[in-house]
Amino acid sequence: MTRPTPETLAHTARRARASAEPAADVDQTAARTPASPATPAVRPTVPAQVSGAGSLVRSLEALGVDVVFGIPGGAILPAYDPLYDSTVRHILVRHEQGAGHAATGYAQATGKVGVCIATSGPGATNLVTPIADAYMDSVAMVAITGQVARASIGTDAFQEADIQGITLPITKHNFLVQTAEEIPQVLAEAFHLASTGRPGPVLVDIPKDVLQAPTTFTWPPTLDLPGYRPTLHPHGKQIREAARLMAAARRPVLYVGGGVLKAGATDGLRRLAELTGIPVVTTLMALGAFPDSHRQHLGMPGMHGTVAANYGMQKADLIVALGARFDDRVTGKLDSFAPDATVVHADIDPAEIGKNRHAHVPIVGDARHVIDELIAAVTVERSTGRGTDLGDWWTQLDDLRNRYPLGYEEPADGTLSPQYVIKRLGEIVGSDAIFVAGVGQHQMWASQFISYEKPYTWLNSGGLGTMGYAVPAAMGAKVGMPDTVVWAVDGDGCFQMTNQELATCALEGIPVKIAVINNGNLGMVRQWQTLFYDERYSNTELGTHKHRIPDFVKLAEALGCVGLRCENADDVDKTIAAAMEINDAPVVIDFVVGKDAMVWPMVAAGTSNDEIMFARGVRPVFDEDDI
Repeated sequence: MTRPTPETLAHTARRARASAEPAADVDQTAARTPASPATPAVRPTVPAQVSGAGSLVRSLEALGVDVVFGIPGGAILPAYDPLYDSTVRHILVRHEQGAGHAATGYAQATGKVGVCIATSGPGATNLVTPIADAYMDSVAMVAITGQVARASIGTDAFQEADIQGITLPITKHNFLVQTAEEIPQVLAEAFHLASTGRPGPVLVDIPKDVLQAPTTFTWPPTLDLPGYRPTLHPHGKQIREAARLMAAARRPVLYVGGGVLKAGATDGLRRLAELTGIPVVTTLMALGAFPDSHRQHLGMPGMHGTVAANYGMQKADLIVALGARFDDRVTGKLDSFAPDATVVHADIDPAEIGKNRHAHVPIVGDARHVIDELIAAVTVERSTGRGTDLGDWWTQLDDLRNRYPLGYEEPADGTLSPQYVIKRLGEIVGSDAIFVAGVGQHQMWASQFISYEKPYTWLNSGGLGTMGYAVPAAMGAKVGMPDTVVWAVDGDGCFQMTNQELATCALEGIPVKIAVINNGNLGMVRQWQTLFYDERYSNTELGTHKHRIPDFVKLAEALGCVGLRCENADDVDKTIAAAMEINDAPVVIDFVVGKDAMVWPMVAAGTSNDEIMFARGVRPVFDEDDI
């Protein structure tokens, strides 16, 4: 096939300007910072007569936006004219869902606010899934949608939808702009709301006639957000009580959630863990916040977590939750979760504290400040001689780690093991790359068999579990971190939902790499049918094995990518190496794997974490006399 190159692609002026900017000679993973308040630029601008659309684009420029993902349409079309001459790069996606997930991936990888644009009606409603996804995973995103003219709102006009009402439950806040004059203020407030406190998506809906109306653009605007004052610094009394409990506990656990990554608190977390010697578990959303290889890391807790992590949580006498929300996939049957544990719960969102599990010591605050102040308070406790020997606790946990390590069995039918593929991918690519997963078995295997040593190197749809997330999110991550290798680990089911964005990647010069774990089925659903539905495989076979429809190699080539296929273990390493050598086009590898592999360990939905199965028919044996 002929690969697209910069010489053969019709790059726009915006693309040319963006490509001409020199890349900073730094470790981009290390340089990534959490989302910072998007306050208006200090330098005032000279008032200018523009349209509402011109005011919108100038506001984006003033807010430091470098890229937006979107598709034009009738209601939003006025905004695309000034965007044509803007310094803001616009990436034309193939579906609005792709724009939303790309904005999310960009935000998760860079710490900046991700921006997506769509037109009214179906364009806006196609953003609902990525907006809900960003809301569940607390991602700073601003979605800008066109709306029918104000006089037509409520008349069931062509391509009208009440997107403000539709997204009310899944946005941190949303706006329906009423006049062109308020556009700068609304945009500044939207970015501030999205990126401060607990991050989240904000929708800005702008009627077409507002975009067309004349106005005077001035900057900076004045923010008017009465009542919005996120608590960043925790209460000192609560910190001291938490430190006292940590010093006295005999079986403590640090339960780390994605909020630690949002706050940029990973260095502090490591200092706190090493100061106290307390075991650490990291949720699916927090992988990389604490090095997987660190001796104190027990792994991921919950439904597909490690035996040691689940045992540690269940038998703990103290759980210190940092930026986590006691999700059902972590706790299992809630009333049986960690029955003897005192709970310290620190979160920037007070609504999360006590929502699922009573907190004996509630701490409202930003995780970075909470952890820094805990370090100081624990240091004071230790200076007075207070502290508990955790030797017996670690003896129990180490015994479980040794007896029940993460592993897998090779398929009995000789097919390629998906776990082996993913394990080798992580080992060959290394810990500096960003891995983006879809949803299902491949997501769990990627969380288990790739070692995440650095923060912001693992992106996935944790809360909503959105199939189709991986390809566009990887695209957004690569746009934000162009000098970092980005791999999407996707399933054959997920991949077919959003792979059209590979055309965007090919034409825009975004060389992502996609590992399709092709087991011919909706794998996780099939696993549940095997375990709980007497192997009655109703509508889970996709035909990608039996009929090779689609042929992923041919599909990749049709979308302007390089397509490779691997069907046996002997070829895994050289296929991955071949993909790593290609940096001028997106690459898709079709890893044809066995259909019967399962994700273990597993806690069945609705059951207690005490009932964790290490493998099919194998339940761990816990020595209660040691506790």
